Amino acid sequence: MKDIKILAKEFFLDRNVTDIAKDLLGKIIVSEFNGKITTARIVETEAYDGNVDKACHAFPNKLTPRTAVMFKEGGRSYVYLCYGIHHLLNIVTHAEGDARAVLIRAVEPISGIDIMHERRKVKNNRDLTNGPGKLTKALGITSEDNDVNLFNQESGLWIGYKEEGYDDFEIITTQRIGVDYAEEDALLPWRFYIKNNPYISKK
Repeated sequence: MKDIKILAKEFFLDRNVTDIAKDLLGKIIVSEFNGKITTARIVETEAYDGNVDKACHAFPNKLTPRTAVMFKEGGRSYVYLCYGIHHLLNIVTHAEGDARAVLIRAVEPISGIDIMHERRKVKNNRDLTNGPGKLTKALGITSEDNDVNLFNQESGLWIGYKEEGYDDFEIITTQRIGVDYAEEDALLPWRFYIKNNPYISKK
């Protein structure tokens, strides 16, 4: 774990949410729950903006018990239950009062893979984390991890990077998945993934 450096809070606060979504590619999610440590590299993301984006839970700047965490200062987790089955991990961005977030759609397992298999009950490595609901189960993330500080190693869930870098990849930009209800905003090119990575959720 010493080779993984934690991202500073400022990473989550500046720039457009789409730029942050792209910059999160290659970064590493670290989870440590009940003494079980897993790490995985982010390979697919989607951006959401509560100011202008009908696909965002907080549109149009709608503060509810569910979206309250999105209005807090960036750098924290927004974990919600989708269809009453899958927990999805989002990373809140920007300043307090500005509801924007990045959905983590897929990750590439790095360490603790045996733990991921135990949690997911699948044999194929590729199926471990190639989807937003799959990755949270593999990493042990639940609704209890909502509103967690992601730039604090003591939180049990944080985002980091390796100093030698992991940036020799091409980013593919396309439309988001499963947001047809957002009308014209469903066409926004706000999904980003690492080209040819075997763990992306959908080509």
